[in-house]
Amino acid sequence: MRIISGNLKGKKLFFLEASKTRPLKDMVKESIFNIITHSNLISVEINNSEILDLYSGTGSFGIECISRNAKKVTFVEKDLEAAEILKKNINFLSIKNKSLIYQGSVERFLNQHNLENRFNIFFLDPPFSDNYIFRDLNLIKKIINFKKDHLIIVHLEKNSKTNLDGVLDKILVKNYGRSQIVFGKLV
Repeated sequence: MRIISGNLKGKKLFFLEASKTRPLKDMVKESIFNIITHSNLISVEINNSEILDLYSGTGSFGIECISRNAKKVTFVEKDLEAAEILKKNINFLSIKNKSLIYQGSVERFLNQHNLENRFNIFFLDPPFSDNYIFRDLNLIKKIINFKKDHLIIVHLEKNSKTNLDGVLDKILVKNYGRSQIVFGKLV
């Protein structure tokens, strides 16, 4: 895994050898950032944004945002081993000043923190076996006074039966192999 673009371009990231996490493939990550940057349907920019990276694993998405001049990324990861690799990546890249790591569940993080009017971009990349994405989006909607110009990006399994209607106004849906990336706004 590597950083695709920005001031950290080409730097390699540490990742888990075990199959506890599912790293975001470079091709999928590059496509997500191309859509954010170039699509007329997306009105949020990464530059100077605050990002909430839920189920962050070893931090590939959030670190890519920092490389592209995001103001700050809050990483939330439940798995202790993945969170340790994430810390290693952040320390190795000297980006602690732009990073905040919360090691614990997404639900706990959302319920315990004052997150009012803070984030522009929300990235949710739960394990494909996790069925909590609808709950998490509802929590975000309930707890966070999100900015008018915001973007929700959800990484799901392409054949997922997860229904996001009623919580997410879909802007764009893209499929890549097993992955489905949904871009939207909270309703």
